Amino acid sequence: MKPDDKNIQWVEEPKLGLAGRMYLPLFVQGLTTTVKHLVAPKVTVSYPDQEPEIGNPLIYRGVHRLNKDEDGRVKCVACFLCATACPAHCIDIIGVESPWPDREKYPESFVIDELRCIYCGMCEEACPVDAIELTSLYNLTGRSREEMIFDKEKLLSVYDMTKDQEAMKSRSLGGTVGG
Repeated sequence: MKPDDKNIQWVEEPKLGLAGRMYLPLFVQGLTTTVKHLVAPKVTVSYPDQEPEIGNPLIYRGVHRLNKDEDGRVKCVACFLCATACPAHCIDIIGVESPWPDREKYPESFVIDELRCIYCGMCEEACPVDAIELTSLYNLTGRSREEMIFDKEKLLSVYDMTKDQEAMKSRSLGGTVGG
């Protein structure tokens, strides 16, 4: 390719005035952005001194819980779909034959490693009976790795703790499973 090629369309450099040469429009544009951020409402909070507001808890993905049915039993039917769907492989279930006539199996052991979880919500999506849900609890802490491994009892206690503040999402989202 040569500079005098007729197929090349050359573009003239724009002529800048005095303000353009002094970067005045860019300077004013930058100051405008800074002033907008100074007067805009603040979105950052000083946690833990100030608790953040979660706008819609239904779309927040916090600590897991295992839901109970209307008889107070765990809703899980030990189908292993949540453990299969989990990309982080943080769910471990041991299913045994159910003593109740309405299901074949139930989880004898249900363990979630909260440190390994990436809170993607795939377990919640995969569950056919809406037994596992992510709550809006965000202040998950522990002093050891063992404290961050939630067993069935701990997951059911999260349900007891959050059932009044957060109804089961399946009902509010038009789910097919009651209880």
